Amino acid sequence: MVVKNAKVKWITLNGLSIDKAISKTTHMAIAAHPDDIEIMAYHGISECYKQSDKAFTGIVVTDGAGSVRHGKYKDYTDKEMIEQRQKEQKEAAFLGKYEALGLLNYSSDGIKMTRRDDVRHDLIHVLKQATPQILYTHNLADKHSTHVHVAVSVIEAIRELPKEKRPKTIYGCEVWRDLDWMNDEDKVKLNVSRYPELSRQLINVYDSQLSGGKRFDLATQGRRLANATYTNSHTKDNQQAITYAMDLTPLIKDDTLDIQKYVLTFIERFKTSVIETINRTKK
Repeated sequence: MVVKNAKVKWITLNGLSIDKAISKTTHMAIAAHPDDIEIMAYHGISECYKQSDKAFTGIVVTDGAGSVRHGKYKDYTDKEMIEQRQKEQKEAAFLGKYEALGLLNYSSDGIKMTRRDDVRHDLIHVLKQATPQILYTHNLADKHSTHVHVAVSVIEAIRELPKEKRPKTIYGCEVWRDLDWMNDEDKVKLNVSRYPELSRQLINVYDSQLSGGKRFDLATQGRRLANATYTNSHTKDNQQAITYAMDLTPLIKDDTLDIQKYVLTFIERFKTSVIETINRTKK
């Protein structure tokens, strides 16, 4: 079932009406591009997978027109690429048993320039409908500017909601920059070891990316394994796969916190720890 609601193209995946599907949402990911959800928010997908008391909803902000094209996709027009990437995103949603999928279909340039207010207003609408308890989005130190714009828009949208309607937790997750650099005490370690075959399948549906020259399947699995192995040098691996996240919850608990200053606190603590470690070698 596909319906139009505000500017969001909603797809329900379990035969429910859109209102019922969205009302069941407990975990939500708001991502910039098709495939970002499956890379950064697998923790939420696996937490809700085949669970009667939990439901995952994914929101994709951009249309994916600017993706790399290679091989059989090298001559695809923007329109053809948008259609292909949305087809893949829907397939991933069916595989992961999402309760609902929302597509906002903005251009990447649009969300960074002329359409910023529109994006925020759409996200306010989405969040009022779904009221997720746990929200996954991009981390504020991601090197992809579109990702950071989405993360900031998410925070700004949540700040427009009454406190009682806001998510309890919001995670800023890894995609175009990992979070291994953060101090251990600052990292949120999300165990993504469950359903390893599902995690592979969710990335593998994005043939336009994998055949198009970006091996996100290998990179994503490799990062998760590396995080699990390198998380501690003096203990055995307790999880098979981990994604790191930046806790953004304080930014939706206290609207006076400056977003830029908040992310810089993680960088400053990392800087301090590096200096202290080197200084200890001099004693």
